[in-house]
Amino acid sequence: MVLIAWLAGLFALIGVIQQYIGMLLVQRFYAAPARVLTEHPPVSLLKPLCGVEPLTELALESFFLIDYPVYQLVFGVQNSQDPVLEIVERLRARYPERDVTVIVDPTLHGTNRKISNLINMYQAAAYETLVMSDADIHVPPYFLHRVVAALGVPGVGLVTTLYTALPGTPHLATLMGANQINYTFLPGALLARKLGRQDCLGVTMALTKTVLSEVGGLQAVSNHLADDQVLGRLVRAKGYHLTLAQVIPATTVPEHDFRALFRHELRWARTIRALVPIPYAASVLQISLFWALLAVITSGCSLWAWALFFFVLLTRYAAARRIDAALGLAKAGDAWLFLVRDFCSALIYILSYTGDKVDWRGQIMHADSGKPRQAPKI
Repeated sequence: MVLIAWLAGLFALIGVIQQYIGMLLVQRFYAAPARVLTEHPPVSLLKPLCGVEPLTELALESFFLIDYPVYQLVFGVQNSQDPVLEIVERLRARYPERDVTVIVDPTLHGTNRKISNLINMYQAAAYETLVMSDADIHVPPYFLHRVVAALGVPGVGLVTTLYTALPGTPHLATLMGANQINYTFLPGALLARKLGRQDCLGVTMALTKTVLSEVGGLQAVSNHLADDQVLGRLVRAKGYHLTLAQVIPATTVPEHDFRALFRHELRWARTIRALVPIPYAASVLQISLFWALLAVITSGCSLWAWALFFFVLLTRYAAARRIDAALGLAKAGDAWLFLVRDFCSALIYILSYTGDKVDWRGQIMHADSGKPRQAPKI
């Protein structure tokens, strides 16, 4: 038990150090000077839609408010009765000056319905530069300036963005989901990139039609759950770089109960485990408060373990507040929320190894490693 206590304490220290370094990277990233855009190529912005969630209209409206000389908005749904179409029509009426195209097409091209939607939308894209973005993303007016500027760097083939969380409901589950994104995912993603990873984050994927054609088009990722990661790998395999745009949009956290949050985060966990099994296994060190409390229990509530526990808790909270200040986010929440968050994360981590099935908007899919495979017959 003594050995377990010391190992747990060591893991807690490693985890909190990682998170503190990640916080410093977040501050540095946000404060870095943005690249100046000298040319403004027209952009086709593809938005696959499915259903209505909290803040959907607010998120979509932010794309109508983008300040960029020429861009086209292409919205796609697979069901003509989808209520999100009413929101799109209201926004079109509100902003008649915007170039908007709506595609309604139920055709499937693989197991990934989002990619099938994008394939159906692709023919309507009028311009060479493509930006694909999730429906629940809120962007600032300078969003396209930053994304296109990053795409214009020589050698860059694909641009993606980090993101923060915007709670869509006041439920505790929503706050916990936002906590995970803002204070674990965000600093962790920047630390992973500092260590050499070049992950594509599906909230934003920007590239040219030429590069997309070189990697086999969207059809090349139509049978993968983690289409963003697979697309990033395909682009890098062609010798291009994958980079981050100097902008951090927000994603709506829509979960209204713990069951919905559990399904969502388990899907993330099993997907990441399948794609990068070794880094995912090591990510257990990020659950620093879990290890710190385990050290307290296995040490017989010794003084050093309690001191470590409160050190980790206060450091986590202080790092979160500094991320809030750097990005202009709402208050991190009470310190106890970090403890509850870590125990939920520990449970999800354990369950991620019990199978590969995930629930994506009611569709059961299997997490995969991202290796090419034959498309099943539809």
